[in-house]
Amino acid sequence: MFDGINIAILIGSGLVAISALTSLISQRVGAPLLLVFLGIGLLAGEDGLLGIDFDSGATAYFIGSLALAIILFDSGFETPLKSYRTAGAPALVLATLGVILTTGLVGVAAYFLLDLDWQEGMLIGAIVASTDAAAVFFLLRTGRITLRNRVRTTLEIESGANDPMAIFLVASLVSLIAASEGLPLDTLGWELLNRFAQQIGIGFLAGLVGGFAIAWMLNWMRSLEAGLYPILALAAALMLFAGTGLIGGSGFLAAYLAGVVARARGVRYAARLRRFQVGMTWLAQIGMFLALGLLATPSQFAAVALPAIILALFLIFIARPVATYLCLKPFRFSNREIGFVGWVGLRGAVSILLAVMPTLGGVPNGDLYFNIVFIMVLSSLLIQGWTIPLTARKLKVLAPDEPGIVERVELELPGNAAMELISYRIHPDSTVARGDRVPRWARPVLILRDGQALTVHKAGPLKANDHVYLFAAPRLISLLDNIYAAPAGSDDTAILGDFTLSAEATLADVSEQYGATVPAANAQLSLADFMTQEFHGQPAQGDRARLGSVELVVRTIDDDGKITEIGLVLEPKQTPTLRSHVQLMRQRTQLRLSDFSRRRGLSRDNKPDTD
Repeated sequence: MFDGINIAILIGSGLVAISALTSLISQRVGAPLLLVFLGIGLLAGEDGLLGIDFDSGATAYFIGSLALAIILFDSGFETPLKSYRTAGAPALVLATLGVILTTGLVGVAAYFLLDLDWQEGMLIGAIVASTDAAAVFFLLRTGRITLRNRVRTTLEIESGANDPMAIFLVASLVSLIAASEGLPLDTLGWELLNRFAQQIGIGFLAGLVGGFAIAWMLNWMRSLEAGLYPILALAAALMLFAGTGLIGGSGFLAAYLAGVVARARGVRYAARLRRFQVGMTWLAQIGMFLALGLLATPSQFAAVALPAIILALFLIFIARPVATYLCLKPFRFSNREIGFVGWVGLRGAVSILLAVMPTLGGVPNGDLYFNIVFIMVLSSLLIQGWTIPLTARKLKVLAPDEPGIVERVELELPGNAAMELISYRIHPDSTVARGDRVPRWARPVLILRDGQALTVHKAGPLKANDHVYLFAAPRLISLLDNIYAAPAGSDDTAILGDFTLSAEATLADVSEQYGATVPAANAQLSLADFMTQEFHGQPAQGDRARLGSVELVVRTIDDDGKITEIGLVLEPKQTPTLRSHVQLMRQRTQLRLSDFSRRRGLSRDNKPDTD
């Protein structure tokens, strides 16, 4: 008995290790990683080299469901709300209406191509209707292509959010087919609509409540060992997944949405949770892919290979592009962008996992669905997976690959302090590459040049393509982008302030107009004197001082080291009053006139006599 356990552990861990190592091959040759994992499972299966006889669909579905819940929670946690502001609406339409359209189109094709009724044809359409998050994320994040932000964000949100809709359609169709001999299309539509309202509605509410609860729990349990926070978060997400399913909702939707909400609320040890989730997600993906590969029997593929390949081609070249066009065109995507999003419709482990459900649900000829879908997935990966970088270049949806942030590492500090270690590769046309002085608050702590690590004092002037490392608060990231990763002059207001104030204005004036927090003892100090005092008599351009809800920035300094202009930075939610705008315009006009007179060598005191 013990030898059998040891052999099982040896084989299982060996397959996982081989799958992890083959990711290096996948990156080099550009093959979809899912295809590699499935290939290893097939080679180890009953028709492969190891001949492992694994035919438990229930076990494979259990492993796959658990893995998918982990993957969806991580996908939600890795999706910031700003992504939804960028492409949330089109991505969610594609993840819901797009899945329904794809189901209908492929279902019609399956009805005419195969000896199936309407419900069975629609079942095949629903099984292959969703894209695979793991395959899409891997290709987009490690495929050495940089897509336009809106296109990339749409694909990432869609691939993470479309699984619940496909799972709902498949589960509903399986139960309807198993319970009756067939329903008219209009009756079938009403049944699906009723089930949709129940599963998606309950799943949505459970995900919202669960996400808030997970965030609250992690932030409340301050005395818990730090290493247990990620385990607690994942366990809570899996409990939410299972509990939502027990009350008739979509547990997959609840898990995904809980991740989105928990990230938006903010949790303690978020960086540690992300690192833990990365490893668990990879393990879940490998386990799911291997189990599904082992479950397949390639010797049975020949009987359905031709119709399955034809159906796959219909999905790739007609159904997915048509559904994508109808969903994205109202959002003013270009035809090139729509074409690329339609092409990145990779099918993967989720489709194979859903193909197990007909057998488990008692639908006749369950093996037929599994074999057809498996061949369709392989066709999708072979045709689409290998050609995504080429397609992106041909359709011109690549973004410029400019130097910028190389890495961001969140630091886990006591209390509520938020700080990150950031690495930049200096843009050749940036101000610092041209020799401008780096603001005091943005100075790096380490420079990597030609493979050598240098301190600030030994490196000398910063050069183009240097890698610089510095510590900064998250709110300063956009400013650092403009210093290190953007061409000179691209956004000076971000660094030097939204508005320009006279250096002779007082702190009391700023407090009155903008609600700045000013110590009473300094209220009558001029802005120039205050900033000079703050930086010990040696102010530099770009130096910043916070006064409550605003920041003052040293904007210009004359040859004598005296501050001549001060920039003002307002917090995003603060709106200046009309009086403030009028005063700012007056100050700007005075400064410009003064500067013009200075440059022309004129002033009111020595203006030439024209009489």
